[in-house]
Amino acid sequence: MPIISVPQAYNEEELYVDLNPIYGHGLFLKCEGFNFAGSIKLKAAAEMVEAAERSGVLNRHSVLVESSSGNLGVAMSMIAASRGYRFLCVTDTRCNLSTRQLMEALGSQVHIITEPHPHEGFLGARLNYVRALCASDSRYVWLNQHRDPANWRAHYRTTAPAIARQFPELDVLFVGAGTTGTLMGCARYFRNRNRPIRIVAVDSIGSVTFGGASGRRMIPGLGASVRPPLLDESYVDEVVHVAELDAIRACHRLAGRGFLFGGSTGTVVSGAVSWLEQHDAGALTTVAIAPDLGERYLDTLYQTNWLQDIYGENVLGSHEVGADLRAS
Repeated sequence: MPIISVPQAYNEEELYVDLNPIYGHGLFLKCEGFNFAGSIKLKAAAEMVEAAERSGVLNRHSVLVESSSGNLGVAMSMIAASRGYRFLCVTDTRCNLSTRQLMEALGSQVHIITEPHPHEGFLGARLNYVRALCASDSRYVWLNQHRDPANWRAHYRTTAPAIARQFPELDVLFVGAGTTGTLMGCARYFRNRNRPIRIVAVDSIGSVTFGGASGRRMIPGLGASVRPPLLDESYVDEVVHVAELDAIRACHRLAGRGFLFGGSTGTVVSGAVSWLEQHDAGALTTVAIAPDLGERYLDTLYQTNWLQDIYGENVLGSHEVGADLRAS
């Protein structure tokens, strides 16, 4: 039985869901939501704060500030509370109400951006607000999950080795692309092992990360309206783009079998299943990473009125999971 004194000391690394009974494909889903922050972002937040402390960037007068669509904000709120820092999360109107309330319950301040940047969307507007805030007061410290190499190093050090231990014969790894910290950390780790593991990035349609056209995206987590500075496409073998409708249907299909996951997980599962359907994958060992769980999405992804208002009456009219694929 683990006994801990700080919340970031616990994270379940060895839990996988076999999706074969649900989708008929040999796909294992690594569940990263079983920690006190409820998502994979706990790893990046802890690594970034610890690196900043070692370098002397943080002191007792510092106020941490970060742009986040939700999960990183919760993780930073938790670590800030644990370590005695103040924290301000800059988010936007797509952030779930329960996520905002959770950050505030942990003692953090939340600033909500209501108008997107004309060319760079809500992310661009959030980043501009953080830059202006830091320029106005030296107490604000922005670790910047979009640029901080500690983001990907967290997954190089923890997530990827955990997968390698459990699946030494891994053939394909599906990773969602947000800041691309998880993607880059895992891809670098497996490249350095000199094993021919195929890295498939999963992105949302409407995201510009891999050069696609910018479009409306209502599900927070994956995708970006500004190209992630951490991304190095040389580490990515293929990219799968998933429509939000398919991500939603994947979430509901999993929930129908008792597994309640978040929108990022629905996107990754949809993309992975679509890839498997288009390849001769019978003998392959494949793993997808589930970034979070679904409780924070009860008033959005799992709320019929919200779904129908945004996506129309037939949003759940099909259980087909599809995606657009393109070679990197």
